[in-house]
Amino acid sequence: MPKGKLLTIAFAVVSLAYPLIVYFGLQHFEPRWVAAFLVTMVLVRLFSYPTRSSFGIAAAAISLGLLAWVGNVWLPLKLYPVGVNVFFLITFGLSLIYPPSAVERLARIKEPNLNAEGVIYTRRVTQVWVCFFVINGSFALGTAFWASDAVWTVYNGLIAYCLMGLLAGVELLLRRRLKLQSSSEPLR
Repeated sequence: MPKGKLLTIAFAVVSLAYPLIVYFGLQHFEPRWVAAFLVTMVLVRLFSYPTRSSFGIAAAAISLGLLAWVGNVWLPLKLYPVGVNVFFLITFGLSLIYPPSAVERLARIKEPNLNAEGVIYTRRVTQVWVCFFVINGSFALGTAFWASDAVWTVYNGLIAYCLMGLLAGVELLLRRRLKLQSSSEPLR
């Protein structure tokens, strides 16, 4: 397996397991050491596979990591899921102001000649995701400030992922249903 692919997989695992890593760290280490590990992972990922979007998330992660390191406190590390939601909220929200929408861009990967109906549909789906990021980010913020460490971990490490998957799954089923009902170009 190529080194770049291995780093991408390792970063994906660390990203998905982030709440569990922080929760484990709460039990066994000072915040600065968990922050150092996470910032190191972000930097390795950033320099091994830089993309335009990775710089925004990396800047937020590094800033929060530095705050956790300097203050030796957990709160900045618990705010990372909020930062991710804000990043996607801004990305999806700006795509509604400056089209094409984020979901339309993704749809055009499989369907370059997306019809007008598909453009309207993908815009609506982008609006739904914007609402999701507002609500999910609010819950992430609430759990960081007012919930126990266990509740923060369960919400940000399990429930939020399940909600994202549920939203994506419902949208996929709806899209397939609309595709079957439509006699025009298929939506993908």
